[in-house]
Amino acid sequence: MSFLKSKFRHPKLPRNDLGLTQQAYEGPLSTLCAGCGHDAIGASIIQACHELSIPPHRIAKLSGIGCSSKAPTYFLDKAHGFNSVHGRMPSIVTGANMANRDLVYIGMSGDGDTSAIGMGQFAHVVRRRLNMLYLVANNGVYGLTKGQTSATADEGSLSKQGQANPLEGIDLVTMAIQLGATFVARSFSGDKRELLPLIKAGLSHNGFAFIDIVSPCVTFNNHAGSTKSYDYVRDHVTTGAVTDFVPVEEEIIVSSSDSEAQDICLHDGSILRLQKTGNEYDPQDRQQALAAIEQSRQQDRILTGLLYVDPAAQDLHEVLGTTDKPLNSLGERALCPGSDVLEVINDSFR
Repeated sequence: MSFLKSKFRHPKLPRNDLGLTQQAYEGPLSTLCAGCGHDAIGASIIQACHELSIPPHRIAKLSGIGCSSKAPTYFLDKAHGFNSVHGRMPSIVTGANMANRDLVYIGMSGDGDTSAIGMGQFAHVVRRRLNMLYLVANNGVYGLTKGQTSATADEGSLSKQGQANPLEGIDLVTMAIQLGATFVARSFSGDKRELLPLIKAGLSHNGFAFIDIVSPCVTFNNHAGSTKSYDYVRDHVTTGAVTDFVPVEEEIIVSSSDSEAQDICLHDGSILRLQKTGNEYDPQDRQQALAAIEQSRQQDRILTGLLYVDPAAQDLHEVLGTTDKPLNSLGERALCPGSDVLEVINDSFR
């Protein structure tokens, strides 16, 4: 039996500045688990790119291995796409970006793909400040290999089999800020009102934009005792600068007040506590961002929203002084100017 997405759309759907409807930014029918938060992330990416009027063929979407890295299949099917080796997406996107700086780059990864096998690659793409939007769909487990605890799982968090995680979890937003990311945010897959503007801002940012998105695994990590379940996140979220689980039987949607912690009860009875940053929060203060993240962690809350941004940031091309013209469009004469020019360059380093 095959399942195909209907191509029928209302003839009066809104069109963006390019004259395109949102359908031009969609992909095939998702085969992820019903209610997977990754599909909610994909829906927000589709809407963000449509509302920003980005031509689909000017977008490059790249990923590694995992449920999250499979998700790009289901959005932006008219964009360039590359599914890389496990944990190696940053190398691929760096090469592509250096060759063609004119594309809009979206990297989709997961907590295993980024914080375990891909940790070294992640660290260097951040410090290089590559001009891209890097998204991590963070669920605290390895879903493709049946639910082992990932490196971002909090200490004491229970696996589906009831085993407590004995190790401290890696906090990717803290790492991103410390490594030099110039746009850092955290959100929840079930809070589209917060997530959508963050994605739009990240796509518009000049430099490395990173968004850590808590996206509960409905199959292996949405139970009582997990600190990455829908209930727990909704119960422990706190928001920074203001800018899901969608179960089979009923969709869970968040609509919380700014700066107020909200407890969200998931279908399995577990609680998620989310809190957004308040109006007094200054996202341009790096030290305040790090302190606020740590304070929220000590209070068993998940701080969401825009956590840090440097509006005057330079991207890798500006730092290295590369040509304004994409390398892939340069002719042989420009790429191989001859030995005389090479000698002048070598002399400048002597």
